[in-house]
Amino acid sequence: MKRVALIVQYDGSNYSGWQRQKNAKTVQEILETALLKINHNYVKTFAAGRTDAGVHASGQVVHFDIDCVIPGNRYADVLNNLLPSSIRILESVEVEDSWHACYSAMYRHYRYVINNSKFTNLFINNWAWHRYQKVLDEVLMSNVLKKMEGEHDFFAFQKSGSNRSTSITKIRNIDIKRVEELILVDVKATGFLYGMVRSIVGQLVLVGEKKISPDTFTDRWINKKKSDVKESAPAKGLCFVNAVYEENVFKKINKNDFFPVFLIQGFS
Repeated sequence: MKRVALIVQYDGSNYSGWQRQKNAKTVQEILETALLKINHNYVKTFAAGRTDAGVHASGQVVHFDIDCVIPGNRYADVLNNLLPSSIRILESVEVEDSWHACYSAMYRHYRYVINNSKFTNLFINNWAWHRYQKVLDEVLMSNVLKKMEGEHDFFAFQKSGSNRSTSITKIRNIDIKRVEELILVDVKATGFLYGMVRSIVGQLVLVGEKKISPDTFTDRWINKKKSDVKESAPAKGLCFVNAVYEENVFKKINKNDFFPVFLIQGFS
């Protein structure tokens, strides 16, 4: 029995998220079905983080235990021959039995992409929120973020239906960059609440359009005014970028492999 880790990239447009569900097509189910064809026995997979319906991943990290003669570094090629084009394995490696895709991660990185152009863009429609009604003030949006870094209670940004025991989590870094007409919101945190990033972005856009003040934005989350947080960004603009570990077990992939060129400018 060996433990294999994968970097998995997927277009979440037509999936009901990562986690296996009844009567819904999910990334986990498709991946485990491919592993069943290899192993002829059910193989359970574990991911660094869950993604909701319509959310993408450029570098999701997954591991599984399997009793098979295939070397760890060959699973990427073998699985890609069995998976649909919307799911790709970028790299596979054998890891220690103590290594865990979720519990060994120091933090996770999500990116939200807003297309602030007046015109839609066929090539990024499925990967960005086309918010074109007003030119967003990214400087104003950026100015409200720094207070959010550190460990805080983000109850206001947690959607109903969460099974977490606490809404306290630690944001290591959160920032905004404008690359021409694209606005990139990057959030790195030890853990994410259900719907957290989309709720944050929804409120940030209101700040950028000057529909609410920076003080109102801050007051809503600091004082847990969840009932005031009604606007949430659509799923398609959100992407699970990657998970970061104390030791990088993946040797072939670097950060520039995660995003196409037009989305990685200013990437850090």
